[in-house]
Amino acid sequence: MTVPEEDSATETAAIATTRLVQRFGAVTALDGVDLAVPHGTVLCLLGHNGAGKSTLVDILTTLARPTSGAARVAGFDVVAEAHRVRRSIGVAGQFAALDDQMTPRATLVLLTRLHGFGRRAAHARADELLELFGLGEFTERPLRACSGGTRRRLDLAAALTGRPEVVVLDEPTAGLDPVSRLTLWEVVRGLARDGAAVLLTTQDLTEADRLADVVAVLRRGRLVASGTPDELKARVGSRAVTVRPADAVRAEQALRADGIRPSFDPARGTLSVAAASSRQVTAVLRALDAAGIDPGELSLSQPGLDEVYLALATGHDTVRGAA
Repeated sequence: MTVPEEDSATETAAIATTRLVQRFGAVTALDGVDLAVPHGTVLCLLGHNGAGKSTLVDILTTLARPTSGAARVAGFDVVAEAHRVRRSIGVAGQFAALDDQMTPRATLVLLTRLHGFGRRAAHARADELLELFGLGEFTERPLRACSGGTRRRLDLAAALTGRPEVVVLDEPTAGLDPVSRLTLWEVVRGLARDGAAVLLTTQDLTEADRLADVVAVLRRGRLVASGTPDELKARVGSRAVTVRPADAVRAEQALRADGIRPSFDPARGTLSVAAASSRQVTAVLRALDAAGIDPGELSLSQPGLDEVYLALATGHDTVRGAA
């Protein structure tokens, strides 16, 4: 495997890939992916099925060897130092492999002991995780008698038994009720505050918007954009000011007479104008005021992450700075 040169950001990152390529015969699943995820960061990986998300996760968790390029997790090469990577990460996949005969507490104690904790420390860590994930009432109940949501929460708790430096969560809130979902969000934020890097894959764009410090979008194996949710929204489209005056036709005429070109939605009776700055919002209100027109309802909006994702993941975008 060819190992590219690494810069200082890559060397110190919790997760780093350099020109990462993975091929399966004639199919290129990853095509030169570069990532650098600092400690204390939540990275949300987005992309359609087949975009390369699972392949990237498999490489970062040492389940697959890349065709070329390099990947480091917690400072260790995923091929040459795979055993050290595995000791530094916590992984919760979409499907849990838990023993139905064991209780949640026994499961967590066993896994914590396998991470090298002493008996007393293992029991303390297990109790801490049971409380964190709201599993107290199920502590001594065999897993075969627990619901799917409870098992999912236990799987997520199990990923944290060794206090990992890097946490990989694949669709973590799938199957969780709203309360458990909010609890997990708080856990993820807490992990990042404590310095861990969290790699999160999700189909829930609200979740990505709420949790991610950085969003990375894969399309056909390539990283097409990365940045904060607000940065990606700004790339796809600017904010817009929307008004709903009593006489939309007259309001449109007044705006056009002042050199402003609004878009008119006759079904809603609204006029919308791109407003990248507050100055443009003020210009709209001044033009209406000069014509003696009350703007009626007024709102200022920006593209949602769903619009950003659809534009980037499908290729129907004009995003500047995309890889």
